[in-house]
Amino acid sequence: MLFSFEDFTLDCNRRELRRGEEAIAVEPQVFDLLVFVIRNRDRVVSRDDLIASVWRGRIVSESTLASRINAARNALGDDGETQRLIRTIHRKGIRFVGEVHENNGATLSAPARSPVQDVTFCRTDDGVHLAVGTSGDGPPIVKTANWLNHIEYDWQSPVWQPLIATLSDRFRLVRYDERGNGLSDWDVDDISFEAFVSDLEAVVEASGLERFALFGISQGAAVSIAYATQHPERVSHLVLSGGYALGWRKHGDPDGIAQREALESLVRHGWGQDNPAFRQVFTSLYIPDGTPEQMQWFNDLQRISTSPDNAARILRALENVDVTDLLPKVSTPTLVLHSRGDARVPFDQGLALARGIPGARFVELNSNNHLILPHEPAWDRYITEITSFLAGDMHLAAS
Repeated sequence: MLFSFEDFTLDCNRRELRRGEEAIAVEPQVFDLLVFVIRNRDRVVSRDDLIASVWRGRIVSESTLASRINAARNALGDDGETQRLIRTIHRKGIRFVGEVHENNGATLSAPARSPVQDVTFCRTDDGVHLAVGTSGDGPPIVKTANWLNHIEYDWQSPVWQPLIATLSDRFRLVRYDERGNGLSDWDVDDISFEAFVSDLEAVVEASGLERFALFGISQGAAVSIAYATQHPERVSHLVLSGGYALGWRKHGDPDGIAQREALESLVRHGWGQDNPAFRQVFTSLYIPDGTPEQMQWFNDLQRISTSPDNAARILRALENVDVTDLLPKVSTPTLVLHSRGDARVPFDQGLALARGIPGARFVELNSNNHLILPHEPAWDRYITEITSFLAGDMHLAAS
């Protein structure tokens, strides 16, 4: 979403505030405050509203709240006396009073030619229909499916859209929904790691790709490793982000295993309820430093992308993954990226991948998020490392 008022533009996807061509630096909480008051400009926003949205219910002092409101005003060239855009309503709260124009599609840093997604379907050997999304031009890169995907919903999501747009601007990006979720078949007999690898094979064949880069995030890393060792002649580059070689039951201690089992029970019994509290547990593991908007999108993604039973089956299929024996067999140039504070997949799992794969390059990201988000400092390095690595070898053959 992009909001325009006076000569300002507020880009929610890219988390940028601009005045004309000038970028204005604002702290994350100040940015979130601006987004919230502009979205709710038809009413007075109370102190409690701001605390619930921007601070997610944490205790906040009056001085902290006042300083963030003042910072928001300063960023817009406003102040407490003129109140040109942010007006204080005595004993009630604040309200954004500027005239705002909304644009649902454009972003400030979007490519000049916006990518278009082409959605098709392919059929696996066991008869499962998989949804495949293709966007962009150039050397091909296949993104392996991960927990969870919905190729249409991800296309609009502030969690996934910035990465999709960035890669589509440089490459021919192929994504797909694995069996059991998204637009792919939900009613399937086989949900297993082996089936996930077979699904990737089916997508590659249906896409007519001879040689391509492979991008695996989270569980997609292990699937990508299995594919790359079985088809080394097809994979030109391997990018592994937030990945692991061992499933949680293989590497976890007793307390960690008990916690994971509790999460699986939570999925089965609370996933489909309207109350997002159950899904918020997973959201907080994946993007603990996400904005309120990003967290809401991720909560909704989990609800619409699959059923509670399938979500639990997918978790169970991943618990005993073990591709450690395959790591020394990877002959493809490999880039491994991992967040230092990743709560979903421990940092040492990323280190183990890099140590086990011959010649792998390792990049430590200064982030707590499992999925890197565009508003955090790690984003620029994340994108630079990936695109530089993929552009460094011209053996990528466009198909």
